Amino acid sequence: MAYRLISNRIVPSSNRLSKRFIFIFTISLSFTYLCYSILFCCGTIMPTQSYEEKRCLHHKNVGSKKLLQKDCTADRRTALDETLNVALTHQGSSHARNQSRNSALPITHKRSIAPSEYNITVAQKYGKKKLPNALIIGVKKGGTRAVLEFIRIHPDVRALGTEPHFFDRNYDRGLDWYRGLMPRTLDSQITLEKTPSYFVTREAPRRIASMSPNTKLIVVVRNPVTRAISDYTQTLSKKPDIPTFEELAFQNRSQGLVDTSWNAIRIGMYIRHLENWLQYFRLSQIHFVSGERLITDPAGELGRVQDFLGLKRIITDKHFYFNRTKGFPCLKKPESSSQPRCLGKSKGRTHVQIDREVIEQLRDFYRPFNIKFYEMVGQDFRWD
Repeated sequence: MAYRLISNRIVPSSNRLSKRFIFIFTISLSFTYLCYSILFCCGTIMPTQSYEEKRCLHHKNVGSKKLLQKDCTADRRTALDETLNVALTHQGSSHARNQSRNSALPITHKRSIAPSEYNITVAQKYGKKKLPNALIIGVKKGGTRAVLEFIRIHPDVRALGTEPHFFDRNYDRGLDWYRGLMPRTLDSQITLEKTPSYFVTREAPRRIASMSPNTKLIVVVRNPVTRAISDYTQTLSKKPDIPTFEELAFQNRSQGLVDTSWNAIRIGMYIRHLENWLQYFRLSQIHFVSGERLITDPAGELGRVQDFLGLKRIITDKHFYFNRTKGFPCLKKPESSSQPRCLGKSKGRTHVQIDREVIEQLRDFYRPFNIKFYEMVGQDFRWD
């Protein structure tokens, strides 16, 4: 009917050729409209990949780098899902997962993202502040800063850089204040802090056990005589008018009577402090690092620390070099830095020269304490 109507209006009925042309034209127009409708609906429901790529290219051309990262990278759903899944379900196989994460990132980001950098970035964005799982509790001038700096390059460790002194000086501020100081971490990462004075603080074991009786504790110990001289050297650099080492170390030197009230001497009586900790923690919860071996074999000592914390051994010999000027090991240049990481000027000071006889008297004093300490912890640190 419609065909006849159109035919009658446009051309005479006698013109068969014109009728045939109009018929074909009408059918073609209808078919074109049908195809267009189908394609339009599909395009509305699911945009094509080429469209998304053009959209991303447009953003790139206008120089919007952040927008490109947020929108275009997000649109690549496979890469995003893989990246976030690795980050949020990270359970200890860090090295293998880091390779997976890097392959999931856009090619422009593969360049220099080290595992520790990536985890820090992800933790800062998706992590939460938690009370520490582990503490470096001592001892002063034993090598605690070195242990902290070395272990924190592990991608599964997030550490507070400063000493909060919560369990000795700031306990009245409360756990919420303490938690607020901590770095953000993922559920699978360890939160760590260092305050060396905890080991000799009488109230610290009870307070830490009250926070969590399962906390892991790290104690860096060193020959107590050498440690006392190092402690005095540090104090002397700040207070040059203090009495001599000999005057402070002895109540009566001629009788060999050591002044145990002097903090530099008292700290080195390790067994007495340890007995206080064992009232609240099992010995298996405490790991002892040798300050001497930390200098001669940093990778070995850090390997045992990683084992104690339940971490995969990622920190190895390849991370260290010996700095002859300072006299101790430093971290090799990280991928993200142009400089090696070495402890500050306050570390590795030249010790004050102490009379040999004074040193021998102090060795005699510490010997019975050292022997009991060796027996208690099951290690011979060879300080005698």
